[in-house]
Amino acid sequence: MHAFDVLGDPVRRRILELLAAGEQTSGAVTAAIRAEFGISQPAVSQHLRVLRDNGFATVRPDGARRLYAVDDSALREVDEWLAPFRRFWTPHLAAMATEVARGKRQRRIEGERT
Repeated sequence: MHAFDVLGDPVRRRILELLAAGEQTSGAVTAAIRAEFGISQPAVSQHLRVLRDNGFATVRPDGARRLYAVDDSALREVDEWLAPFRRFWTPHLAAMATEVARGKRQRRIEGERT
């Protein structure tokens, strides 16, 4: 399965967001996903398996629990694929950062005057 096929599913993207915050038990991931998407535990398990099988997540046993974490290997491949396209948004983000800094500076100067 291609990386973007894996990431194209909103449930799998949300699972990765949860795992990006730190290692999670399968039960915690399942509870969050069931609450947000209303899908069954077996469906969540299938999404976790797709993430594992395609290099986006790792799992390790911890007693009776299974702990999931982000595996950055597949994400590095996505990052490399995106590299040629960064030129389309990088200048815009840099310009925005400049404007934000300019606004902060202006507010600080105006605050010092009062």
